[in-house]
Amino acid sequence: MLKDILPVVSQPIRTILQQLPLAIKEDIEEIRIRISRPLEVIVHGKPYYPEENGAMYIVEPKDGQQLLSQLSQHSLYAFEEEMKKGFITIRGGHRVGLAGKVILEKGEVKTIRDVSSYNIRIARQTIGVAERLVHDLYDGRWLNTLLIGPPQTGKTTLLRDLARLISEGVAVRQIAPLKVGIVDERSEIAASMRGVPQHHLGARIDVLDGCPKAEGMMMMIRSMSPDVLIVDEIGRKEDVIAIQEATHAGVKVMTTAHGFTLEDVLKRPAISELFQFGAFDRCIELTRTTKPGVVKRVRRINEKMTVKYP
Repeated sequence: MLKDILPVVSQPIRTILQQLPLAIKEDIEEIRIRISRPLEVIVHGKPYYPEENGAMYIVEPKDGQQLLSQLSQHSLYAFEEEMKKGFITIRGGHRVGLAGKVILEKGEVKTIRDVSSYNIRIARQTIGVAERLVHDLYDGRWLNTLLIGPPQTGKTTLLRDLARLISEGVAVRQIAPLKVGIVDERSEIAASMRGVPQHHLGARIDVLDGCPKAEGMMMMIRSMSPDVLIVDEIGRKEDVIAIQEATHAGVKVMTTAHGFTLEDVLKRPAISELFQFGAFDRCIELTRTTKPGVVKRVRRINEKMTVKYP
């Protein structure tokens, strides 16, 4: 899992990561690199501080400079849009979050300079994690679904596997494979490199990589005629309009939102509007455990906006 991470970090950090115990390397969730502070690895939600020569390794400015140089492929200008969002996605779908001096232009974030903190979030594909949800999300047709959970509960992991299932079909349930369009704004679902998905997603997948969700959904509908649209982390007014258009066109939508419960996300006007519109048939609430994609409950939404518990 570290094979995509090692080439972008400095040699000292690379050596330390390579020497970690196997049990830790296999379960790393985040690698936090903070200038002048200890290197930190998050495993099962808990911090671990690797040592070098019997002492915690303190990150040096040159470690950060080398990492940023690799992330930008030696051209910060080319990554200005990504830096404006506060993260850069690398090969394998791993996301590197950035913190430092924010530069504003006309009241909006232009970029981040003097980066002092990096958070490398490890992306994992877990084949089969969504299979147990087929009986909840398929009823003669795939149902419009919203996955809800706080960060690191496996929303994207589950969404990715749903895309694979729909694209490949489910033979044991006699569910035929369908055309799936993925709008991958942050390159996390498909982990595309030069337009080609690096994750295993089946044969009937089309991906718009690095494209804003709302615009991408409309492009997909017009150009690729998907049966199901897959997008990550909705919440803006533009997303609402695009999802409404998709459902009007008969396209099923599966997506995610940050929150602990359905009641949490309904406090957000854009998502509340989608429920009033009747955009979703199912809500999957996820919870944080030692593995991704653990379902707390499935909530069935009917046409009168009432909630039924499983």
